[in-house]
Amino acid sequence: MNPHYEEVALRAGRRCEYCHAPEAVFNLPLEVEHIVPVSRGGGDTSPNWALACRACNLYKAAHVSGKDPESQEIVPLFHPRLDQWEEHFQMVVERGTIEGLSPIGRATVVCLGMNSAAQVAGGSGCA
Repeated sequence: MNPHYEEVALRAGRRCEYCHAPEAVFNLPLEVEHIVPVSRGGGDTSPNWALACRACNLYKAAHVSGKDPESQEIVPLFHPRLDQWEEHFQMVVERGTIEGLSPIGRATVVCLGMNSAAQVAGGSGCA
């Protein structure tokens, strides 16, 4: 397990900081990931660590931006330390999906595959 897991998990409320899935629904602990990948110049420091479910972490990979499906513009992906989740996303409880409310939110939903069949049940669009 990542040595920083407990610090990051407590800060994140034991939820994926991207899709907001609670850790309790997974059989494994969530993962500590770099918001800005080290390969893209991000530091290996607490402000650059986020808690992510396996799916969000794998889809995000080294991406830091994505294409907004409405405007077709390349925009930054959601940044858990700089952005407020509620400004960029909302849960659609009836469908079990996440709706992007802003260019950042829409690009992140697409890039991280947040509404894929696997994600909802229990195209990359990234740059």
